[in-house]
Amino acid sequence: MRMSYALAGLLLMTAPALATPCADEITTLEKRLDSAGAAQVTGTVPPGGPVSSNSDKALDKAPDVKPSDPKAQSTAAGVNEARKLVEKARAEDKAGNADACRDTIMKAKEKAGALP
Repeated sequence: MRMSYALAGLLLMTAPALATPCADEITTLEKRLDSAGAAQVTGTVPPGGPVSSNSDKALDKAPDVKPSDPKAQSTAAGVNEARKLVEKARAEDKAGNADACRDTIMKAKEKAGALP
């Protein structure tokens, strides 16, 4: 009987951490910030080369379009600020502060703007 409790406890300790809704948002925004569009805005090469998504649907280069809302235009400074906010959100999520994490992610999305 004691062995089964010990085994159950061991399994719980080794189980992977459950993803939170904010962690999912962080991952999604990180993909945007590492995209070809973000690289075009910042003048850098995205991690992993020209196409950082491991998707067969990813574009080789960002489309040459402008956002419908001129205020949503991306800038290199905005993308860099968004990356800093993503790190802050990650710390808030890790600390269990879901509301602050969501607020920070929203600010990061605004800073990133409409990436090409």
